[in-house]
Amino acid sequence: MNLFEVIKTLKPTTPQPEIIPNFLYGAFRRKSISFFNGLTDENTIVYWFQSRSFTIDLRLKHQTQTAVPERQGWIGNTFWDDASQLLSWEVKDYANYQNHVQWPEPAKLHAIGNCILEFSPSNVYVEDWRQQVQRGLFLGLRLQSAFDVQSGQNLEMDGGLIICADHIAYALTRLPEVQNTVETMDLKAVDPTVFALLESFEVSIGTDSQSKTYSTRSGETGKAFNLENFEVLNETSLIQHVSLDGRDIDLIFELDMYQPDYAFQHKTPTPTEAQKWLKSEQDHLMHHAERVL
Repeated sequence: MNLFEVIKTLKPTTPQPEIIPNFLYGAFRRKSISFFNGLTDENTIVYWFQSRSFTIDLRLKHQTQTAVPERQGWIGNTFWDDASQLLSWEVKDYANYQNHVQWPEPAKLHAIGNCILEFSPSNVYVEDWRQQVQRGLFLGLRLQSAFDVQSGQNLEMDGGLIICADHIAYALTRLPEVQNTVETMDLKAVDPTVFALLESFEVSIGTDSQSKTYSTRSGETGKAFNLENFEVLNETSLIQHVSLDGRDIDLIFELDMYQPDYAFQHKTPTPTEAQKWLKSEQDHLMHHAERVL
């Protein structure tokens, strides 16, 4: 069955103690990153999707022309330290397109309107993220196991799917034997003959319902996400039957988040006096103001 048909049979996830603040839920595009040396980048394509307990992240220099060894994407567990107000990520070695950690610092986050400002504790950079969605389906599926149907072998893989209204993020790591080869490579000097091995790690982002707008895999832009061949295992697990490199693989997903109609945060509270000030000065302050995504 198609995924959207399958989830109609599921009960929404019940509220439970939050792993992270819910203002971080959603699909975020990076508007800019500014560095300690005074330089700012407003052009790199960067998306961060956040479910209840995990993140999918994609970073490309260009939509279709980013060099294969320079693509970045990963999936990881998310952790919130309430005492320090820091967000951090746990990414397994095989859950990263690259074979080294690119972003080792946790994040200090502050929300204003539809904007999340991310400060590195060392002050080496600050990132400006913009919430891309307001209301709609919120679904997070996290891969729990991958099973080779013919051999009966459990495969060491990671992956997940996050849907936020009309935005979709999908991640699936390389097959284990491919990952074993890639992890020993120097990606800065890799031979083009093995590019296919590198880009078999997929992180794809869709911004228009069900087709891929950006991807770590060449030729995937514009193609539809594979949302077919899903079945319900139980009230918290789904299985999808897929084919990878000619092998029949069963992917078992755990339901991390499911809300059929979720209101994502795109406004933040402020004191009444601050609202009065803004209203009194709106002829100047709001003259050119508009929603920026």
